[in-house]
Order: sequence, then structure tokens, then C-alpha cells
Amino acid sequence: MFSIPILAFIVFVVLYLLSSIKILAEYERGVIFRLGRLIDAKGPGVIFVFAPLDRMVRISLQQDAMEVPPQDIITRDNVTLKVNAVIFLRVVDPNRAVVQVSNYRYQTSQFAQTTLRSVLGEVDLDELLAHREKINLRLQSILDQHTDPWGVKVTSVEVKQVDLPETMTRAMAKQAEAEREKRSKIIHAEGEFAAAQRLSEAAHVLATEPASIQLRYLQTLTEIGVEKNTTVIFPVPVDMFSGIKALIDRAAAK
Repeated sequence: MFSIPILAFIVFVVLYLLSSIKILAEYERGVIFRLGRLIDAKGPGVIFVFAPLDRMVRISLQQDAMEVPPQDIITRDNVTLKVNAVIFLRVVDPNRAVVQVSNYRYQTSQFAQTTLRSVLGEVDLDELLAHREKINLRLQSILDQHTDPWGVKVTSVEVKQVDLPETMTRAMAKQAEAEREKRSKIIHAEGEFAAAQRLSEAAHVLATEPASIQLRYLQTLTEIGVEKNTTVIFPVPVDMFSGIKALIDRAAAK
């Protein structure tokens, strides 16, 4: 039989060992500090943390989405905007993410805000609206250079929303309306030009074949008769007027 002090010691050791057991998920790593010095990142699975000698900091390796608050931007063409973005990042080196920076999420957010203002201040409004993918890649490259020493990888940056002033929205609507009206007039002019070309070709055919004009007259009468109108229109050949004019000119000359 064990004495009471020995039993108490055994119970204490068992409880201490049980409390030292830590379970980490597949996406987690435990950064271990022993007497203040970095040991290594352990996990996943079951690990032992012998307090108070050891201290563990849990780090998630999952990709995280972080929203950048709306920023007041003045573009290169002096347009004031409110722009926000979203950053996708993940930790690739747990040791550096704990040792090199106090709070990698907060500092990444601060860098993202200043980078968003500086990069968008160098582009025009049209470029921001039309080439957003190129701007996203530039933002991602700059942020990734800043966060790489911390063991954090910025996988993507997306400009989420661009809030335009009401006056600029009305101006853009007017511009779009004017552009559509311009295209409409161009299409109408092209149609008129094509119709004029066809009429010129038709007049050339009628001039080479005099009998064809008579056929057109008969076809026109047939179309009028189908409508069952009470008014009868009889087309007179234009050549008749030219012949009458020639006779009048001859009589006047005599």
C-alpha cells in the first residue's frame, strides 16, 4: 500500500500530464515557447505543453477573408470616391507570424488601407472601372511584399465596391446616353447610304431596260388594287413629260 503523500503525488502527476495534453486540428499549429524561447510549431494531433515552462500560441492555417473599411479616394483625374476591398490571406509560416509581428491581421489591415489609397490615387476613374482586375493584381503584389516577412501570404485582393458621387453618376449617365445616340445616328446614316446605293443600282437597271419601268407601273397598280381603295391612282411615265417638254421647246423655237 502507498502512503497518502505518495498517492497525492501520483494523482498530481497524472493530473499534470492530462492537463499538458493539447489536441490540434488539421488546420491548426501550436507555436511552443519554452522559458520564453521559441521551440517550434507543432501539430496537428496530440502534443504536450508542460506549463509553466511551456507556452503555446494557436495559429490557424486556413485562408481568411478580411474586409478593408471604405476609404476616401481622390483619383488622378480629381474624382472623389469611397472604395472598399476584401483581402484573402493565410499563414504559411506560423513561427514568423507569431514572432515577427504582434497581430498580423491588424497590421495587414492597416497596410491594406494605405496601399488602397495610394494605388487608386494614381489611376483615372475610367481605368478603375474598366481595368479592375489589373488594379487587384497590383494591390495583391504590394501587400504580399509587406506581409511575406511575417509568414503571411496574401492570395488575392478584390476591390469590392466603388461609390460614385451623385453628380458624377448623372454625368456618366448623360455620357452613356450621348454615346448611344451617336451610335444610333451612325447606324441610321449607314442605312441611308446603303439604301442610296441600292436605289442607284435600281435606276441603272431601269435605264438599261426601258420595259422594266412599265412592269413596275403594273406591279404598283396591282398592290393598290389589293387594298380595295376607292381612289384609283394611275401612274404616268416621267418620259411622257420629257417628250411634251421637247415638243413645247420645238414649237417655241419656230
